[in-house]
Amino acid sequence: MLGRDLSAHLQPRHEVVGADLPEVDITDLGLLQRAFRNDSPDAVIHTAAFTAVDDCEHQPDLAFKVNAEGTRNVALACREASLPMLYVSTDYVFDGRKLTPYTEEDLPNPLNVYGRSKLQGETHVLELLAAAWIARTSWLFGPLGKNFVRTILQRAHEGNTLRVVDDQFGAPTYTMDLAEKLEQIVTSAKFGIYHVTNQGYCSWFEFAREILRQAGLSRVPLAAIPTSDSDRPALRPRNSRLAPTRLEREGLALLPPWQDALARYLLRAAEA
Repeated sequence: MLGRDLSAHLQPRHEVVGADLPEVDITDLGLLQRAFRNDSPDAVIHTAAFTAVDDCEHQPDLAFKVNAEGTRNVALACREASLPMLYVSTDYVFDGRKLTPYTEEDLPNPLNVYGRSKLQGETHVLELLAAAWIARTSWLFGPLGKNFVRTILQRAHEGNTLRVVDDQFGAPTYTMDLAEKLEQIVTSAKFGIYHVTNQGYCSWFEFAREILRQAGLSRVPLAAIPTSDSDRPALRPRNSRLAPTRLEREGLALLPPWQDALARYLLRAAEA
């Protein structure tokens, strides 16, 4: 989802070489090295990941092969070619026990396999590359691919009561807004870790309620439930809020509020 939206955003201003399976497999270091030598990019933005959080619990070897070792391969190929690299990471590197938003300086402590594999990817990037950015983000939704907004709308049209957890909090983030900020980071920001989300926070229940409201579906039954009733294999952090401390310190503009981003997403979907 993010990779395709990012490519579409960058193409009017940059020469973009998109790489995906089966042509490029990040678990194959030699293939990556050959691709970078052939394409001679100026920078690499690494968005590839095994992101199915619950599936990662059942397939930990695959999660670490893709998210950790795959990222290590990208970093090694970048080091060989002297390329800067931006790695997209996740709010799930934190355990959610903090009562306030997490800053870039807070120590990660992931609760699930997905978070641990992504954190290991971060570690590889920081150990192998001096010229690197890490952009942690959260709760992505966008025009392409499966996401929470599309799921809520589909289930709403099915006519059943929606049951959504109300004790996990984070920032919904629109891939098109994120793509714009990632471009800015790669072209003008100092190397380091950045938290990049749309402004504002909500629970998943509050997010679902706003989706229904903006879509004109407020009459669809919606029930708040605790995480303990959600029956999901992977533990989720209760607090996924990320503070954009580094963006503010570098004088980079923050992303718009998530409610505004949702409105633009729904308008685009309606016009498609």
